[in-house]
Amino acid sequence: MVIPVPEAESNITYYDSIYPGDYKMPKQLIHIQPFSLDTEQPDYDLDLEDEVFVNKLKKKMDISYLQFEEMIDRLEKGSGQQLVSLPEAKLLLKEDDELIKEVFDYWSRKRKNSKANSLIPTVKQEKRDGSSTNDPYVAFRRRTEKMQTRKNRKNDEASYEKMLKLRRDLSRAVTILEMIKRREKSKRELLHLTLEIFEKR
Repeated sequence: MVIPVPEAESNITYYDSIYPGDYKMPKQLIHIQPFSLDTEQPDYDLDLEDEVFVNKLKKKMDISYLQFEEMIDRLEKGSGQQLVSLPEAKLLLKEDDELIKEVFDYWSRKRKNSKANSLIPTVKQEKRDGSSTNDPYVAFRRRTEKMQTRKNRKNDEASYEKMLKLRRDLSRAVTILEMIKRREKSKRELLHLTLEIFEKR
C-alpha cells in the first residue's frame, strides 16, 4: 500500500505577493465586535407554581416569564443565609414598586417554605468541621484514608480454600440447571403425549 504524498513546491513570487517583506506587527491583537450582545440568562428556572403565580400577576401587571426569572435570580443572588429586606429588594430590582412588592412577598414565602437554603440549586460542599461526611449529596469530599498502593497477591491457604468453595458452588449450580432442563424436557414430552392420546380418542 502506497500513501500518495504531494511534491513540495516553492514559488517565491507567489509567496512575496501574499506575505510582503515590509510587514510590521500591530501593537494590538485584532478585535471583532459582535453584531448583537446576547443577554445573560438567569440561573433560576420557572416551575409550575411560579407559572401559576405569573399568570395571575399578568392580569394586573405587565410581566413576562423571563422578567420574573431575572427578578427571582437577583433576589436569590443578593441573599445569603439572611433574606434581603423589601427596601434592599427595591435597590436590587429597580422595577415598579407594586410589582417588586408582589414578587418579593411571593419569593420570601416560597423561600421560607423551601427546605433548601436557596431556590437556585447549587453544588453542596463539605463543611470545614467535617460534619457533612455522611451526606450522599456532598461533592468534593476530603479523603478520610490515604490511598494505598496495590499489594502483590499471595496464594495463601485462605484464598485457595475460597476458590475451591467457589468452584464447588458453581459446579452444583451447573448440575441443578441441567436437572431443571431435563425436568422441563420431560414435562414437554408428557404434554405432547397427553395431547396425542386426547386427539386419538
